[in-house]
Amino acid sequence: QVQLVESGGGLVQAGGSLRLSCAASISTFSIYSMDWYRQAPGKQRELVAGIGLSSSGSTTYADSVKGRFTISRDNAKKMVYLQMNNLKPEDTAVYYCNRRLSLLPWGQGTQVLVSS
Repeated sequence: QVQLVESGGGLVQAGGSLRLSCAASISTFSIYSMDWYRQAPGKQRELVAGIGLSSSGSTTYADSVKGRFTISRDNAKKMVYLQMNNLKPEDTAVYYCNRRLSLLPWGQGTQVLVSS
């Protein structure tokens, strides 16, 4: 069964860090780029970061997180990570991962709360 499971969220003060993880039970994990999204209360889901096929693949970031967030992946473990540093209250959202271009059913996401 195809499944995306996000974890690692929590409550953190502004300036703090969190590392999110996404476990993807996808047999074809290594042939797809992967992305992290987030959805803040009352807002649409937005793309935060993306990574190409390998651990050294090209990465892209939303302007709002450039220089603070780092996406990575481990194809052997079928995992995608999002290291978030210098968090800001506006980063508060539920964070999701998904496969690029051919979206899978969304996981439950992981909640990130950043207090000022």
